[in-house]
Amino acid sequence: MTRIEVKSEIAGKVWKIETKAGDRLTEDDAILILESMKMEIPVSAPADCTLIEILVAEEDTVEEGQPVAIVEPD
Repeated sequence: MTRIEVKSEIAGKVWKIETKAGDRLTEDDAILILESMKMEIPVSAPADCTLIEILVAEEDTVEEGQPVAIVEPD
């Protein structure tokens, strides 16, 4: 199967991780929540998939376009 890197669409701080490796997700399920400019922005699953790995930790700062998770489509 092809693995997909899920990337942050904005720069911000990882506020909360909502999932863990092995979780089955449906399209648009939140993987984690970023905080940017006092707003909470979810980073969501791009399709029905299984979460393989989270590449960041809570409180990490991420840049726009930075990979934050790896998923494998169902």
